[in-house]
Amino acid sequence: MHLPDLNIIWFLLVGILFTGYAILDGFDFGVGILHLFVKKDEDRRFLLNSIGPVWDGNEVWLVTGGGALFAAFPGAYATVFSGFYDAFMLLLAALIFRAVSIEFRSKEPGRFWRQAWDIAFSVASFLAALLIGIAMGNITRGIPLDPQGDFVGTFIGLLNPYSLLLGVTVVALFAMHGAIFLVLKTEGELQATIKGWVPKLIAVFLALFIVFNIATLFECPDLVAVMLTRPYGFIVLALDILAALSIGFMTARGYEFGSFLMSSLTMVLLMAVLGLSYFPHMVISMPDPGNSLTIYNCASSQKTLGYMLIIAIIGVPIVLAYTVSIYWIFRGKTRLGHVGY
Repeated sequence: MHLPDLNIIWFLLVGILFTGYAILDGFDFGVGILHLFVKKDEDRRFLLNSIGPVWDGNEVWLVTGGGALFAAFPGAYATVFSGFYDAFMLLLAALIFRAVSIEFRSKEPGRFWRQAWDIAFSVASFLAALLIGIAMGNITRGIPLDPQGDFVGTFIGLLNPYSLLLGVTVVALFAMHGAIFLVLKTEGELQATIKGWVPKLIAVFLALFIVFNIATLFECPDLVAVMLTRPYGFIVLALDILAALSIGFMTARGYEFGSFLMSSLTMVLLMAVLGLSYFPHMVISMPDPGNSLTIYNCASSQKTLGYMLIIAIIGVPIVLAYTVSIYWIFRGKTRLGHVGY
C-alpha cells in the first residue's frame, strides 16, 4: 500500500472514532446540561436512568479515538495534548465529577445531598461540552506553533471569541441531541415537556451555527479558500442544515427514532464539513501556516500505520459490536425500579 493511502485511511479512521464519541457521549452531556431544568426528583431519576446503562461505555470511543491519534499521528497528539494541557485537565475533572455525580446522587435520600450532586452533574456536563467546543474552535482556527511543531501559545489565548463561540454552539448542539434522546426514552408528561424544548433547542443551535459559519469567513480565510476548491463541501453543509431542520418535523409527528437518527446525522455531517475543509492538516499553525502539522509530517512510520491498521480492523468491530449489543439490550422506554440511579 502506498504512502498516501495509509495516512488518508488513518485520517478518516481517527475522524470516525471522534465522530462516534461526539454522537454517543454528546447526548450524555446533553442530558446533563438539561438535568436541572426538570424539578421533580423522580423526573431527574428518569433522566439519569435513561443514560445509566450506556454512559460509561460511550466514553470508550474517546479512549479509542485518543489511542488511534497517538498511534497514527504522534506529532499531532503531542502538540495538542501538551498545548491544551490546562484545558484537558479541566475536561478530565469535569468527566470525573460527572461520573461520580451519576453514581453518588441516589446513594442517600437527603434533599441537600441529591441537589448538590444534581448541580455537580449539570455543571460538569456543561463544562465538558464547552471545553470540547473550545478545543475544536482552536483547532479549526489554528494555534501558534514553532518550526518544530510545538505549541507556543497560552491558556488565555485559547479562550478567544471564535473558540468560545464554537464552545457555546457545541453546548447547544449537545443539549438538542440530549433532548431528542430523552424524547426517545421517556413517555407521558415528562416526554411532553421535553418535546416542547426540542424546537427551541433546534432554533438556538441553528442560530449559533449560522453565526459561527459567518465568523469562520473572517477568522479562517484559509479554510474558506480550501472549501471554495471543494464545492461538494457546501453540499454537505446544506445537507447538514436540512438534517437539523428535519428533526423538529419528525419530533412533532412522533418519529422518535427518526429524530434521533437525524440529530446523529447532523453531527456526522458537521464533522464531515470540518474534515473536508481541514484535510490534509492535523493541526493548523496560526499565524504561520508553514509550521502546520499534516497527515504526512506528523505521522508514524508506514510499518507502524500498517500494523495498527490490522489491529484496528480487528478491534473497531469489537467496539461496534459491544456498543450495538448494549443499546439493543437496553432499548425501549426507561423504567424506574428498586435498582437504578
